[in-house]
This record gives sequence, C-alpha cells and structure tokens, in this order.
Amino acid sequence: MDSDREDQQGNDPETGDRVRNGEGEVPKVRRTGTGRLRRAWCISGSVMAMGLGAVGCGGEEETPDYVGSEEVCDGLFKGSLAKTIESVTGATSFAWTNPNRMDRVVDALKTGYESGHSWARGDTLCRLTPEGGGRTDRAGIAFYMHAPQDVGDLRLPVGGRLYTMGKQSEATPLSAALYFECVSPRFKGSKERPMRILGNFGRPKSRGQDVSNPREVNLTVVHAASLAVAKKLECENNGGLPDNPVLNPRP
Repeated sequence: MDSDREDQQGNDPETGDRVRNGEGEVPKVRRTGTGRLRRAWCISGSVMAMGLGAVGCGGEEETPDYVGSEEVCDGLFKGSLAKTIESVTGATSFAWTNPNRMDRVVDALKTGYESGHSWARGDTLCRLTPEGGGRTDRAGIAFYMHAPQDVGDLRLPVGGRLYTMGKQSEATPLSAALYFECVSPRFKGSKERPMRILGNFGRPKSRGQDVSNPREVNLTVVHAASLAVAKKLECENNGGLPDNPVLNPRP
C-alpha cells in the first residue's frame, strides 16, 4: 500500500493514534487527557510501494527499488553519517522513499503553528527500511510541534538519559528526541512566540546492536535530521543547534 495513502487514512502508527509496544516497536506520540503532545520515542511506518514513480513531461520516470545509505531519505545522510546509519540499522541498502518528505514536514509544522494550538502533529521526514527487512525492521525520523511544558518534563523511559544539546535532548539505546525552537520569517510572530519543534528517531530492537554507544549514535542521527529541518525552515541561528552534535550528558 502506498504510504501517502496510509497517512491520509490514519493507519500509519506515526500519526500518534496508536501507542504500541513489542519487538521492533517502542512508544510513539502520546496524547494526555488535556490533548497536549507528549514525547515521542520511536517512529516506524509503511514504506512506499516500489515501482514507477512520478509522471513528468517526458513520461513515467522509473525509480529504484533500493538505494544506499548515502542516497536514502533524499541524501540526508551523506558522508560520514552514512556509516552511522549503517551502524544503527545493520544495513547498507534501503527501500527507496519519496523525496518530497521534507516539504511535507515543513507544511505540517507551518499548519500546526498557524493553528494557534499548543501542540500539533507533524509528519515523517525519513523512513529507513533495510533491504530484505520486514515490518519490525523499520526505523524512522519524524517531527512535531511540541507543547511548552514538554521541555522540562524530565520523566524518561527505562534506559533514557538527558543531554545538553538543544532546548532538551534525550536518548535511549533505541531512540532519541531533540527539542529546539525556531524563529523564522516562515512563522509570522515567531520572534515573540518561537515555533517549538520536536525531532524523534527510533529504531527496532532487532537491528544495529553492534554499536558501543547507542544513545549517542541515536542522538547523532536525530541531530542531523533536526539541523536539516532548521535550515529548511530558515530558523535563526539554525534553531540554536550546533553544526556538529554535542553529546554531553546533562548533569
């Protein structure tokens, strides 16, 4: 099934409608009784159906079934980050995904901000489905507009640690979350009310177990994606995110 169709039907776990635990899946976005967004620890979801892609002026354009770690997620992990992705997923080849995901994330964050709500669902930036892998082998990165009170909430899942990067950053052996704020001409009034952004990375238990410092590696992945989003949104000072990940545990 096409992943875009799944998003529209609300069947994708990344929407936050379901919180599931089990092999290869850890808690997703949770909503409290007040309806505010809570920390999201893992993103998984359906990969797009492979085959013929978009129709352009020259006719149908064929897309690859699989791409390498430097090409996956529209080239988000070029250079040394490619090896990082390989270490956390245990794979070097991944299912091809639609390259317009960044635009969808930007549109979702802008819509959420303009709604005036304290939190809003965002969208998935990147799906990582290793070649030959199944549903429980998927990893992913998604972004949301978080509620103000989420920063400062220091409750962590088992194995979680706090780090100093961003407004708040957290990581477990299977996931990482990074909170930052964005002042940008894309968000009218953001100088007085900055856009609050939460980036999440999650991977399954069944893959990528050979890293000695999984929390820091997971945080490195979500930092790379968050920095790309901050630059796309034209956030002042890149939303306060450093050019290179700062992996200092919080005292």
